[in-house]
Amino acid sequence: MSDLLAQRCVNTLRTLSIDAVQAANSGHPGMPMGMADAAYVLWAKFLKHNPKNPVWANRDRFILSAGHGSMLLYSLLHLTGYELSLDEIKNFRQLGSITPGHPEYGMTPGVETTTGPLGQGFGTGVGMAMAEAYLAQTFNKDDHKIVDHFTYAIVSDGDLMEGISHESASLAGHLKLNKLIYLYDSNKISIDGSTDLAFTDDTVKRFEAYGWDVQTIDGHNHDEIEKAILAAQKTDTPSLIECKTKIGFGSPNKEGTADSHGAPLGEEEIRLTKETLGMDPDQKFHIDEDVLKEFRRAVEKGDQLESEWSERLNEYEKVYPVDGVGFKNHISRALPEDWDEILPVFETDEKGMATRKASGLVINALADHVFNMVGGSADLTGSNKTDMDDKGIFQPGNYGGRNIHYGVREHAMGAAMNGMALHGGVIPFGGTFLVFSDYNKPAIRIAGLSKIPSIFVFTHDSIGLGEDGPTHQPIEHLASLRATPNVNVIRPADANETAYAWKSAIQKDNGPSLLVLTRQNLPTVDRNKYASASNAEKGAYILKKEAGDLPDLILMASGSEVQLALDAAEKLEAEGQSVRVVSMPCWELFEEQPKEYRDEVFPKEVIKRISIEAGATFGWHKWVGTEGIAMGIDRYGESAPFEQVYEHLGLTVEKIVENANSLLQ
Repeated sequence: MSDLLAQRCVNTLRTLSIDAVQAANSGHPGMPMGMADAAYVLWAKFLKHNPKNPVWANRDRFILSAGHGSMLLYSLLHLTGYELSLDEIKNFRQLGSITPGHPEYGMTPGVETTTGPLGQGFGTGVGMAMAEAYLAQTFNKDDHKIVDHFTYAIVSDGDLMEGISHESASLAGHLKLNKLIYLYDSNKISIDGSTDLAFTDDTVKRFEAYGWDVQTIDGHNHDEIEKAILAAQKTDTPSLIECKTKIGFGSPNKEGTADSHGAPLGEEEIRLTKETLGMDPDQKFHIDEDVLKEFRRAVEKGDQLESEWSERLNEYEKVYPVDGVGFKNHISRALPEDWDEILPVFETDEKGMATRKASGLVINALADHVFNMVGGSADLTGSNKTDMDDKGIFQPGNYGGRNIHYGVREHAMGAAMNGMALHGGVIPFGGTFLVFSDYNKPAIRIAGLSKIPSIFVFTHDSIGLGEDGPTHQPIEHLASLRATPNVNVIRPADANETAYAWKSAIQKDNGPSLLVLTRQNLPTVDRNKYASASNAEKGAYILKKEAGDLPDLILMASGSEVQLALDAAEKLEAEGQSVRVVSMPCWELFEEQPKEYRDEVFPKEVIKRISIEAGATFGWHKWVGTEGIAMGIDRYGESAPFEQVYEHLGLTVEKIVENANSLLQ
């Protein structure tokens, strides 16, 4: 291919991008114009992918972490033959299109992850590289490599300013993830203007200190770009290639300025830009036939790459039949059929155990059967009970270890879990305290938006953690997490509900699950006396049936407060009242149930209701109604033994009975 054709390919990426942004009268033209050279070299000469099968298991992963430059990715996808038509390019940012303002996983074929919130793509890519390393060590043989690909990303100055990039880069460097290559768009421009206003880090030294290989190149020189990627592929560490670029490259009046960052260039400036680039200024969304033919070589090449890999996989399965089945089960997220046999059953016990401890026992029971479970904690392994016995530690030299030590990097952990789940082949989980869910909330939101089945284990879930005090006692967190769409928040009442919470989380493949667990012991409910814990899979269920056809009162609770509700019900019934107790571990699962079932649990005729939860009351009024009482904590906690804190803040059996009697009068 001639240098002239290559440059016209690059300039086609630029003109498609600026035309789409202009048509939408909204978007970010500057970044696609500046990084078109680097993106073209990567996609044309290195990226291993199949446009006709975007989910091919051994493809390279490409992430546009600088998601505001989405038109660069959409242009690449259309030109290389993905199911993304030119009409969709023309419909950029419009209602009903598959070209939204920022890339969204599951909407556009070829988009590997949702990006836009800066730094998320950076952290997600680390997780993808972790999954590749785990699968490679678990299944590759000296004579058969079936897992062998890179994770690439384009990251921006904004990505590198975000705190998550520091956490994730540190983790990746420690783990020596040498299949991770990031192209850094170093254009020194952000929305406010020059990055000198706020960002004067020595990026090269910073990443070298993290343990990355760093190169600095001219981001518009194709030879330098190619040589840098070749060198990066040969390192034994993650790589950052600093591409010195000009934002808005080719725009006579806006190149190198913040004016090209987040607004259309304008019709006249687009004409001038096309003239500068040697493109026809009178044509919009134009693609020369030879340019399209050159890009579409990716279709035949991708099909050949996948066919060759499929042949290798077939040979692998013949030589290593057990591992072949295991690999396919990992990739397909196949689960054992004998769930009831795998889940531990906990005997009735008045003293009981903390649900975090029960969770740890469930994790280890599952780990011996669900072989693709990998997980860990943000430096709280012993507290979160997330360790899997005898399953090894994921570290350089032992990427087959299933226990991951994330360090005190909650945000990086959340994004990495998303990356592992998106990569496929593993079921990731990660733990921290519930109060620190704030630190990985952006990753949880991305997981909800993208329907990523990451599993978050949040322990120390309430004022029940006691002496650590209000800094560690979550109050508003349950309400905040429940308000996040497509996220299952599961707060089990005892050890057996915890087992079914894990079952629900493992089975959910269209969004994240958040397990919310206690530090303090909870009685293990007598299931001969009360309803089966398997009902927890429905989100809410009648734990204790009332005497008679309908109750006088419904007490509902989640987690540790369910036992308070049971104890209060006994006292009220001793006084002659008819009381139903509903355990409500997961609102989201309950709302998925048929209306008939929901009405059975909460009959419309029964308007006297009380909810009890050691957290903010926000949201409970939907369930207790206008005539009910939501008992909770709408203030911060206290530092004291947890029994005293519950007493001080009014979450007691006596207070429940008092409120009940006030309703029943």
